[in-house]
Amino acid sequence: MTTTPSLSIGMLLFPQLTQLDLTGPYEVFVRAPGARVHLIWKSLDPVMSDRGLGMLPTTTFADCPALDLICVPGGPGQVALMEDEETLAFLRRVAAEAKLVTSVCTGSLVLGAAGLLQGYRATSHWSALDQLSLLGATPVAERVVRDRNRITGAGVTSGIDFALNVVADYYGAEVAQGIQFQMEYDPEPPFATGSPRNAPPEFVEAARKRVESFTRQRREVTERAAARLSSAAQ
Repeated sequence: MTTTPSLSIGMLLFPQLTQLDLTGPYEVFVRAPGARVHLIWKSLDPVMSDRGLGMLPTTTFADCPALDLICVPGGPGQVALMEDEETLAFLRRVAAEAKLVTSVCTGSLVLGAAGLLQGYRATSHWSALDQLSLLGATPVAERVVRDRNRITGAGVTSGIDFALNVVADYYGAEVAQGIQFQMEYDPEPPFATGSPRNAPPEFVEAARKRVESFTRQRREVTERAAARLSSAAQ
């Protein structure tokens, strides 16, 4: 008699995250047979996304069960997490036991700040991709990047692709295909401006200018995180 494999999945739910970074892969993972998905934060109080959507954690750092997979989404609140030692220590602890250490969007910078991407290939949102190198990772401009047991997704919507890849690896392609069909995930975007690879150069430049101030702020925090990692290694 064969048994269906199950995954214990932890997804970090933190203030000012981009909700689709979390809810996209969440929607995939909860459809996987036997999967248990935990939304993790310091307390069980409601957490507000960067656009005002309230969400409820299901467990805390202290009570989190053993995890097969830990996933860190991104969003503006990611900047504060990179200097939040309680969160970074939690990630280091669960990553030591998890089969897969993963992220979506700028969540990869949080993994990097925790020292969990040193020597790994990884991706992130296009506005932060270059900053991964400061944290010892090799930036890769691809939608989903896997290096050993590290899997990272690029910006926001890539979380769905990332999660389908994880399900395919763990449960088999047929299960992942079935979930994709259930979700009717068949994107036909109305515009070819979803990535710096295909958007017109002037469009990309304008977008970079709009986020220039925040990107500069995030880079300063990334540089401080890099300095701490360097100091700890000495």
